[in-house]
Amino acid sequence: MGLNTIKDIERAIDALPPEQLEQLHEWLAQHHPQPVNRSTETPAVAELRQKNFVELCEPVRGLADDIDFSRNPSTSRPLDL
Repeated sequence: MGLNTIKDIERAIDALPPEQLEQLHEWLAQHHPQPVNRSTETPAVAELRQKNFVELCEPVRGLADDIDFSRNPSTSRPLDL
C-alpha cells in the first residue's frame, strides 16, 4: 500500500485497530518525543519568548556607535578593469 500523501497516511491511521493505534502512539512517544512543555520553563526564558526582536536587542543598542563602518576608498578596486 503506497502512502504518498498526508491524506493517505491519515486514512491508514484511522483504519488501525485500537491495539495497533496504541502501539503507534507508544512508538511515536519513544522516537519522536513531544516538544518541551513550556509550563516547565524558567521565568526568564518565558519572558524572553514574549519579547520581540527589538526589545531583545535593546540592552546592547548603542554599544557599536563609535565603530566606523564606512568604506575606505583607497583600498577599493579600480573602476577601469
